[in-house]
Amino acid sequence: MVSWIISRLVVLIFGTLYPAYYSYKAVKSKDIKEYVKWMMYWIIFALFTTAETFTDIFLCWFPFYYELKIAFVAWLLSPYTKGSSLLYRKFVHPTLSSKEKEIDDCLVQAKDRSYDALVHFGKRGLNVAATAAVMAASKGQGALSERLRSFSMQDLTTIRGESSSTVTPPPPASSVPMRSSSKESRARASKSASDGIGRSGGCQKCLELSDSPHPSFHQFPKLDKK
Repeated sequence: MVSWIISRLVVLIFGTLYPAYYSYKAVKSKDIKEYVKWMMYWIIFALFTTAETFTDIFLCWFPFYYELKIAFVAWLLSPYTKGSSLLYRKFVHPTLSSKEKEIDDCLVQAKDRSYDALVHFGKRGLNVAATAAVMAASKGQGALSERLRSFSMQDLTTIRGESSSTVTPPPPASSVPMRSSSKESRARASKSASDGIGRSGGCQKCLELSDSPHPSFHQFPKLDKK
C-alpha cells in the first residue's frame, strides 16, 4: 500500500507537473530544441500511462513493481540518460512512420462511424422521448376526462337529489276534518238563524220547538197577526 502511494506521488509530481512546467517554458521561449524534447517525452509518457492501466491490474503482485515504475519515470526524465528521447527515436518514431497511413484511415473511419452512430442514437432517443411524451399526454388526458366525467355525474345526482327533496307531494285529504268542518258549518248556520229570529222578534216557543229533538210531534201555536 505504501509503495503504491509513493509511486502515484512520484508519477504525479515528477512525471506530470514537472514536465508540464518545462513544456510551458519551452513554448514561451520558442526554443525548438526544448520544444521537441518535451514533445517526445509527452508521447512516451502517454504510452506509459496507457500501459500502466493494464499492468496495474495484472502485474501488481510482481515484486518491486511500484519501485520499478518510479525508476522508469526517473529514467525518462533524467538529462543524463534521456530515456524519453531514446525510446522515441529507436522505437516509437519508426513504428508510427510505417503505420501512419493505416492509422489515419482507421481514425477517419472511426470518426465517420462515431458520427453516424451519434446521429442514429440521437434520432432513436428523440423518437423514444416523443413516444413517451405522447403516451404521458394521452394518459393524462384520459385521467382528466374520467375525473371530469365523475364530477359531472356527481353533480347530476346532487341536483336530482335536491329536486326530489324540495318537491314533496301533498298529504292525502282526510275525511274526518271535512266532516268536522261540515258539522261546524251547520252549527254556525243554525246559530245565525236563531240569532236572526231572536232579533226579528220571534216567540220563545218557536225557539223551544226548534231546539226540541222531535218538533213534528208538537203543535205549533198560531201567531196572532198584528
